[in-house]
Amino acid sequence: MAKLAEEMNPEGSQYQILLSCPFGLSPSQLSVDFSKSHDRVPHPDPDLEDSISQVWEKRIQGNSSLFNGQKFRYGSYSLDGDGGSGSTNEVQHVCLRLGLTDYRTFVGTNLSSLWEKFLVTSQDDSIRCRHTSSPLGNGAVIETSDKKIIVLRRSNNVGEFPGHYVFPGGHPEPTAVGIDYHQLESNVRTGELLNKKVTQEMFDSIICEVVEETGIPASSLSPPLFIGISRRELNVRPTMFFFVKCSHHSDDIPRLYSSAEDGFESTQLHTVSLDELKMMTSRMPGCHHGGYALYELMLQRLKNIKETSVLAKEDDA
Repeated sequence: MAKLAEEMNPEGSQYQILLSCPFGLSPSQLSVDFSKSHDRVPHPDPDLEDSISQVWEKRIQGNSSLFNGQKFRYGSYSLDGDGGSGSTNEVQHVCLRLGLTDYRTFVGTNLSSLWEKFLVTSQDDSIRCRHTSSPLGNGAVIETSDKKIIVLRRSNNVGEFPGHYVFPGGHPEPTAVGIDYHQLESNVRTGELLNKKVTQEMFDSIICEVVEETGIPASSLSPPLFIGISRRELNVRPTMFFFVKCSHHSDDIPRLYSSAEDGFESTQLHTVSLDELKMMTSRMPGCHHGGYALYELMLQRLKNIKETSVLAKEDDA
């Protein structure tokens, strides 16, 4: 069940909730339309378009280890094939419209000091961001067996938001499903199979990111549930969020974290209560603050169901 989020974004907030799915969607309830039609549209201003290369060249001169990898580009979504109009408040299926982009274009558009110049004035989000790279990130709200939430503090050496608190995550990877560039599909069946592979990568990738960043084995994690998409207002960066349960007690997590494969990306791991997590949101990038808001909406949904169940039992009595 998905809910549109026009009224879920506080005025002046650092994030915008693009889509909330408080019931949590499984792989059978999420699909992907991967198509070149969802790729970034070059900006009509040639000087602005040329600035992408200039920004990238300057960046790699300062950091020769940067790699221009492929990423999935977030275009838009549709609810049960309604074309993204959102005429219904709750549906049981979401289709993500994804294209292809790369890290170079991300650095040269979204992360550029000129990023606002790439935006188009429009209420339609897919039009507003048509000239930005907008790679789709992912994040996981992980709940331990004693109801604590796992939060990382980013290293001071990372490119985005060093020293900030974040949920574990990263990006779904096109190369994981054999995509290096768009290919002309020979038939409809081939395109459908590719869309299914990309859909599965949305779920597989978040588990991989959690394992690599926290050291928690995949066998200790529940199947992830998709709870929505948030976007930080600063440089319009979209991130999809998942809810995952961990069978370990919070006391076990630091030991696992000490052997994490990608532990260098963060300096500390915290297991915190909901109240503590709320206090941390002021030191989160906007998209992760939005991830917290999506988690809150999920918890509110669970509370409402519980209250409704209690009232129903009282009525039966």
